[in-house]
Amino acid sequence: MAEEELPGVLILDIGGTHGVLEDLAALLKKHFRLITMKEFLGNKEEMSKKIQSVFVFECRPTIDRELLESLPNLKVIGNSGVGVDHLDLKMISSFGVKVTNTPHAVADPTADIGMALMLASARRLVEGNVLNFLGPSYLFGIPHFCCDRDNLSESIFGMLLQGKIFRGTYFYVSLLFRATVTRVS
Repeated sequence: MAEEELPGVLILDIGGTHGVLEDLAALLKKHFRLITMKEFLGNKEEMSKKIQSVFVFECRPTIDRELLESLPNLKVIGNSGVGVDHLDLKMISSFGVKVTNTPHAVADPTADIGMALMLASARRLVEGNVLNFLGPSYLFGIPHFCCDRDNLSESIFGMLLQGKIFRGTYFYVSLLFRATVTRVS
């Protein structure tokens, strides 16, 4: 299928601070003709007829009434994130446009990061990593850096959580901890 035959998808930009990641853009190019917001604004009359989809990446581009009115062939808005709070769903549906999102795409990684942060804070791994790069001369005088806390076996970990991720729906990890004691005769 030639690029001209591919349906147009409006994106903010490729790369940069707020643009679609270049690897993701390469994937989108297999199925769509990518039209950046700059390209669209430079030739609204021609580009508006080609755009059938808008890809929202990190809440950009902003979907408002003016944009929707300027896209007569728009069929779907694809949101790359979990939530759609930044989209006015009633207004969008009044234009006959569908909205998609990825509600469970990052549930497992978010749960993993939550547990990793909890354990890292218990053993001050971030501070330890910084000291590692500062060199051994800086460590003089800090003999108990990672030993100034109780053992993890004597600790209570807690997390204040909301959403589906930690309600047991997506967190499939069983944590087991056993402290071993070596006896010296």
